[in-house]
Amino acid sequence: MSERIPAGDFDVWLAGMQAALRGQADSDVPCGSCTACCTSSQFVHIEPDEHDVLAVIPPELLFPAPGQPSGHVLMGYDQDGHCPMFVDGRCSIYEKRPRTCRVYDCRLFAAVGRVNEATPLVAARIEAWEFTYADDDSRRRADAISEAGRLP
Repeated sequence: MSERIPAGDFDVWLAGMQAALRGQADSDVPCGSCTACCTSSQFVHIEPDEHDVLAVIPPELLFPAPGQPSGHVLMGYDQDGHCPMFVDGRCSIYEKRPRTCRVYDCRLFAAVGRVNEATPLVAARIEAWEFTYADDDSRRRADAISEAGRLP
């Protein structure tokens, strides 16, 4: 097993994740030096209302998102599996990164027990996360979310 990484208090994380998914806040992930999500051959969905984002990404890096309405696009990755906006070990458009990147939090996979669905680099990070729990109720909420994540 890899070294454990503090994921924070579960209830605080859960409230933040819910706010991010509602579009009320960005995720606040303690990434440290981890760049797995930027270097793991992941497509980034960009919605048509993300004008600032679309203004900084070269159009040739975007293509229509399959199964989505017109205007929804995906940004692919380079031959090494890196986001094309990942330059010199960091996001070159961080302040104007896509909403998908703003809300992405690999701790979600840890909470729902879906490590096996992640790419190897992301999976290693997921396995390392370790939440703390304020009390037994917090632990029960975490267990219920994990159980729900195992449903087909």
